[in-house]
Amino acid sequence: MSRGIYITANNRVLDNAIALLNSIRLYDPEIPVILIPFNDDYQLIAETLAEQHGVQVYPDLEFLDRFTQVVAETFDRDFLALPNKMRKLVAWFGPLDEFLYIDTDIIVFEKIADNLNHLSEYGFLCCDFHHSGEKLKDVFAPLVKEQGIFTDAQLQDVFNSGFWASKKGTITEQQMYEVLRECAQHREYFDFSHGTTDQPVMNYMVLKLIEKRFNLVRIPGGGPGNWAGSKHFEEKDHILYDRGKRLQYLHWAGSPMRPGGPYRELWEHYRYLREPKPPTPTKPSSLQQLVNRLFPFMTARASS
Repeated sequence: MSRGIYITANNRVLDNAIALLNSIRLYDPEIPVILIPFNDDYQLIAETLAEQHGVQVYPDLEFLDRFTQVVAETFDRDFLALPNKMRKLVAWFGPLDEFLYIDTDIIVFEKIADNLNHLSEYGFLCCDFHHSGEKLKDVFAPLVKEQGIFTDAQLQDVFNSGFWASKKGTITEQQMYEVLRECAQHREYFDFSHGTTDQPVMNYMVLKLIEKRFNLVRIPGGGPGNWAGSKHFEEKDHILYDRGKRLQYLHWAGSPMRPGGPYRELWEHYRYLREPKPPTPTKPSSLQQLVNRLFPFMTARASS
């Protein structure tokens, strides 16, 4: 039985993907990792990750294109503006029997694929506190609860779609297309108010089709957090701890990843784990900035 990790990316998120893969390989040099191209602009990232980390490209690109076309034809563009964001769903039809899907705005702090051991008991895994924090926000509209589309117990299993695991064959291609059509007919079920795309639809699909689900933060004693928007994590030796509990991973998930953002220095550590970090551009002094604004011709002459 084959196990591995899927990511979805294109050249635009190359730095994030390098940071993620550097962290994965630090703890697990051998686990297969497969890149699902987000769009056709992926050659550079595919070559870079293949050379550095042995990452392979999803083998059936024709199916990937057909799947994306089906999604585009199923949903109106004002409902699902970016059908390519649904490409992560082809993980259920790829070469891996048991798989973990990870967004590229994540770094890990352990041999993360060991979580796949839980698939001996469950058909789907997630690892977050979405329900306890955000309730149904960014997933379902209130009427899903009001109309009993799902039970209260089911709705406690809503999840962030950036980190999850499942098994090939748990959802068939026919089942997926049927549920996608069902979702397209009921836009009123979903909360897209904060720009989520795949997450509401994927939650509906998983709650509808996979009965045995497990949230890894519900282990005995409770699991640690993982959102970069949480400011209380403590760092030791480039690993984060939540009140003494070692994080499995850190997910920015809407938190800014730019310089000055949360845990930026930690991200930079993993991004440049295997190569020298480029020097930080020097910022002109306040006086020099004032001179540049008042006398721009002097700056242009100096640089010519």
